[in-house]
Amino acid sequence: MLCLRKVLRSAALRQLRFLSGKPQGDVLPQSCDVLIIGGGGMGASSAFWLKSRMLQLGKKLNVLVVERDAGYTSASTVLSVGGVRQQFSLAENIEMSLFGYNFVVNGEKHLGDVDLCYQPNGYLILASSKGAHILAQNSKLQNELGARNELLGPVALRRRFPWLSTEDVELGCHGIDKEGWFDPWALLMGYKKKARALGANFANGSVVGFEWDASGALSGAVVDSGDGVQRTVKFDTCVLAAGAYSGQVARLAGIGDPAAKESSLSVALPVEPRKRYVYVYSTQGRNCPGVATPLTVDPDGTYFRRDGLCGNFLCGRSPNEDEEPECETLDVDHGYFESNVWPTLATRVPAFESVKIQSSWAGYYDHNTFDANGIIGRHPHYSNLFIAAGFSGHGIQQTPAVGRAISELILDGKFTTLDLSRLGFERLVNKQPMFEVNIV
Repeated sequence: MLCLRKVLRSAALRQLRFLSGKPQGDVLPQSCDVLIIGGGGMGASSAFWLKSRMLQLGKKLNVLVVERDAGYTSASTVLSVGGVRQQFSLAENIEMSLFGYNFVVNGEKHLGDVDLCYQPNGYLILASSKGAHILAQNSKLQNELGARNELLGPVALRRRFPWLSTEDVELGCHGIDKEGWFDPWALLMGYKKKARALGANFANGSVVGFEWDASGALSGAVVDSGDGVQRTVKFDTCVLAAGAYSGQVARLAGIGDPAAKESSLSVALPVEPRKRYVYVYSTQGRNCPGVATPLTVDPDGTYFRRDGLCGNFLCGRSPNEDEEPECETLDVDHGYFESNVWPTLATRVPAFESVKIQSSWAGYYDHNTFDANGIIGRHPHYSNLFIAAGFSGHGIQQTPAVGRAISELILDGKFTTLDLSRLGFERLVNKQPMFEVNIV
């Protein structure tokens, strides 16, 4: 009953945020020590970590977060499905998500009175004969770094998950600990509430330009608060964490100018919005996946998991490159479910041969077109500009680690916990992509 109350409370909070009108932000100051552009998961986490660490040091730091979407109605953070997993192939992503798991399950310790509604049901990633060896190789690294998952062949998969069809499946990797999902809205509000309690300010507005000092360093941001007046906020340090719009904001700072004489300025921040659909459905089919069903990923990328305690499921699938939908609106294409998602669901789980769509939504990935991995660190030209963007769909679980990393770079001048230097902007300049293998 307690778990049910948590789920109902979370659902009620989700509804309230859309019905409560435009939230009131803090007054936009004329200056700050650190300006964070973007108040979603990455920006709010960075503010939380900066203020928390300064409190420990007994020092003051004026932190301002500016968010363009005051109600977070289209923010990537709150429209994600809130998964946390370690089933990656890059050590950095595995380690960040391990820290993300520890942060989420200890949410009250870090953020105070917050219920993140964590569901520890794990992930189940399936591979065909073509990808089985990669899945096994990834699993070995994941477990060496502290994850807990197991490899299951077709017979073991059917025994463990009797609702599953293993046609064309050679191997599955099942997370038996430290994987599941949580409420992204609750995490975001936890960051924001705690950061505010520690003295951070959150203002509403869009950054529409930058200013430079005599030496060519960034010194201020021009902010449009929607009242017809543009105001300049002076800063010492800036963090670019604007999610899907980070590439656009970077261009305002001259990043990506092909005429730039300095090589790192000629390289764009390759982050743009990509729309993804999530469908919620029910089924009357027999031998249906139970409450403890893991988030299951088919070899073709289609995924599903349980959604709450009322028998619903949610699902989705990233389109192929040539099928990318337009991003002008967050309208949902239900034809995509019929043609691209449901056939796989029905084949993989016979109980899903007949389903009924209950609801749906769309959200934006902050997609990194270079290698689909987060860009974390100082810009090589602007020594006072730090970037946290381009996480391409797996960012929500990494917000604890990335916010901490940004605070380390600003306060310590280097990474002091996880070494994320390979994910810096320099890899774009040097044309050294950091690809993930066999992930979603």
